[in-house]
Amino acid sequence: MTATDRSIELIKAAAQAAADKLAHDVIAYDVSDVLSITDAFLLASAPNDRQVKSIVDEIEERLLKELGAKPVRREGDRDARWVLLDYVDIVVHVQHSEERVFYALERLWKDCPEIELPADAVATRGKAAEHEAGQPGLDGELS
Repeated sequence: MTATDRSIELIKAAAQAAADKLAHDVIAYDVSDVLSITDAFLLASAPNDRQVKSIVDEIEERLLKELGAKPVRREGDRDARWVLLDYVDIVVHVQHSEERVFYALERLWKDCPEIELPADAVATRGKAAEHEAGQPGLDGELS
């Protein structure tokens, strides 16, 4: 079984929205063969809570406006460290970069096929590492 056309459409729109808000490391997996509750997962991250919220809001607004999709559930808003948007057909995970490294969801789903994403979303790969490398160290010097 593979993700439906509707799921792919939602994933691509959500990925583009995340990329437009400067998300890091956007990736999507077709989990339809291993899970019966959803077709696909989208993972994205950001270096701070404010940006996590901004990405989540943009995804939610874009999917509603462009595709008439509204999440049935939104979790993790208060702390904005890991926000989950459940659209039934897809689940979107937007995590703070620290949570992304700690929970490493990619390891859980690495055996599932990746879903092809828009070029802007693909270009976000490696951005978390670039951002981390550009941060000043304890002595104020760039690492």
